[in-house]
Amino acid sequence: MLMQTMQTTPISGQKPGTSGLRKKTAVFRAPHFLENYVQSTFNGIGGVAGKTLVVGGDGRFFNDTAIQIILRMAAANGAAKCIVGQGGLLSTPAASHLIRLRQADGGLILSASHNPGGPDADFGLKYNGPNGGPAPEAVTDQIFECTQTIEYYRTCTADDLDLETIGQQSLADMDVEIVDPVADYAALMETIVDFEKIRALFAGGFTMCFDAMHAVTGPYAHAILEGILGAPKGTVINGTPSPDFGKGHPDPNPTWAKALIDKMYGADAPDFGAASDGDGDRNMIVGRGAYVTPSDSLALLTAHAHLAPGYRDGLAGVARSMPTSRAVDGVAESLGFGCFETPTGWKFFGNLLDAGKVTLCGEESAGTGSDHVREKDGLWAVLLWLNILAETQKSVAELMADLWATYGRCYYARFDYEAVDSAKATEMMHDLRSKLPMFAGASIGALEVEMADEFSYVDPVDRSRSDGQGIRVVFEGGARAVFRLSGTGTQGATIRLYLEQLETDHDRLQEDAQKVLANVRDAALQLSDLEAITGRTAPDVIT
Repeated sequence: MLMQTMQTTPISGQKPGTSGLRKKTAVFRAPHFLENYVQSTFNGIGGVAGKTLVVGGDGRFFNDTAIQIILRMAAANGAAKCIVGQGGLLSTPAASHLIRLRQADGGLILSASHNPGGPDADFGLKYNGPNGGPAPEAVTDQIFECTQTIEYYRTCTADDLDLETIGQQSLADMDVEIVDPVADYAALMETIVDFEKIRALFAGGFTMCFDAMHAVTGPYAHAILEGILGAPKGTVINGTPSPDFGKGHPDPNPTWAKALIDKMYGADAPDFGAASDGDGDRNMIVGRGAYVTPSDSLALLTAHAHLAPGYRDGLAGVARSMPTSRAVDGVAESLGFGCFETPTGWKFFGNLLDAGKVTLCGEESAGTGSDHVREKDGLWAVLLWLNILAETQKSVAELMADLWATYGRCYYARFDYEAVDSAKATEMMHDLRSKLPMFAGASIGALEVEMADEFSYVDPVDRSRSDGQGIRVVFEGGARAVFRLSGTGTQGATIRLYLEQLETDHDRLQEDAQKVLANVRDAALQLSDLEAITGRTAPDVIT
């Protein structure tokens, strides 16, 4: 085995976003690209000599090859140990748990989350810190700085390791442990939700469909839902991870999980439906004829979390990202604990969780989590829903009707304009930002603007400040529009427009969301000139 120091030069475009670095797979496979970024990550965290790292990913194309490269580089950089999921698989929440359980120094998670996979699709890599959560901005800034000055990377010549056989191996002086990716995570779930109650629910004839979307959650769902909890075989569909996610788009929303939506709105719908994404950190919840928005799901879980063993002592608080609907705010106020509003990006929840200020947190982009890990967790959310269904013996529709009757309903939608020309998207946001001082008090169609600003956040724990986190326009009567450029795509820019309208009239809690939101949608489009500037007349995805 030969240790090598390979000369290199900086490669542009290696600035990590809210969830690490995401690019087209072909970009990651280009000469030196992955190696440069991995070495920059090692350098940016102060080196890995003597450290223990967790390594795993969602199984997308290039996952296995990239892991072998990372392991050779970790060994050459003096790492003491790498803990790797069998077959290179680890869901993002399972990786977060493993970092915490093993008291590792951090982890490298290979995923582009909900983005498509394959040689012509997307790939991603992110570093999670010792708390199991995504690296904070100070760390990602340091990693980016290292990408701009890198002169060499370290690797070694070695045969590929056997990632399929559980047990101990070695690579130079580094120990490599291949672990069951499901076992530790399943044990954690049993400490949080009432497995006996859920077993009894399934034994009583309760039916469910879980769409794993050909992604990493499949093995977890098969083992936990159909194995430990006794759901009938066939409850989990699309449960075998595929490098290209069955040529699908592993994003759990009504557009990309349309087959599940059709099933749940069909004549013989099961009682409960759910889906998860490429790396297992997102979720979609749908009852028989009843789709639940991620914002409403966070509110429902907050209202009923005390029914699960892990939360019987109550919640310390709850946090939501700024674009997420304000449905959970009323629940938190009623239950007497704080509700924090943060920028988009799970890393912003990390300080709040570590400081014990919140127990649950969530984002409108189908992510929900709690203090059991430092990532959003799709299957955890599904299991907590099952626990609540078992305890209340109510349907999803009945639970949502009760929630809205108590707190009002925040009608909500997100419009995604994908792969927009980056210059046009930036122009639209700049133009909108420049007009903010003129909006207050203006009448736009049927609505009057109450306030408009660009969201800034001061972390209540470390007092760090994050500016430029999205433009908010709040209207009289409880309506709101939010504009953001998303950092999760790999091509062009994605403009996200979030629409919200609070309704407290009990006679108007079951209306069509798009009709209710029509006025705020029209006002938002008029204020932003989105269609004129970008040339887009309709969003690509509505969730």
